[in-house]
Amino acid sequence: MNKELNYYLNLTYSFNVRPDLDDGGYIVEFPDIRYCVGTGDTPEEAIGDAMIAKEEWIKAAYENQITIPEPGGSEDYNGRITLRIPKSLHRKIIETAKKEGVSANQFLNYLISTGIGKKDV
Repeated sequence: MNKELNYYLNLTYSFNVRPDLDDGGYIVEFPDIRYCVGTGDTPEEAIGDAMIAKEEWIKAAYENQITIPEPGGSEDYNGRITLRIPKSLHRKIIETAKKEGVSANQFLNYLISTGIGKKDV
């Protein structure tokens, strides 16, 4: 490992939020980090739990000299989208995210991931 621990801790990994059909609540998984998941009664709780799990997973991998995958693996899928939206929609997103106690990015990620799961894209 050539990079410092903080380098890995500051990387942005994409995640998927899905309902837990067996136990209820929600599950958050990181496609790039195997066996690293978060759970919670609400999507927000599951995301918070997943962020803690990701940090602990990276720390343990680093300490044990296990290869830590970088997000995406392809420049075609860097996790960034530039999107222009009306100011009124932007305001609704920000206000709703604040009410839910999450960032706008987390809120939009949740909306997109649950929406994609409902239809074949």
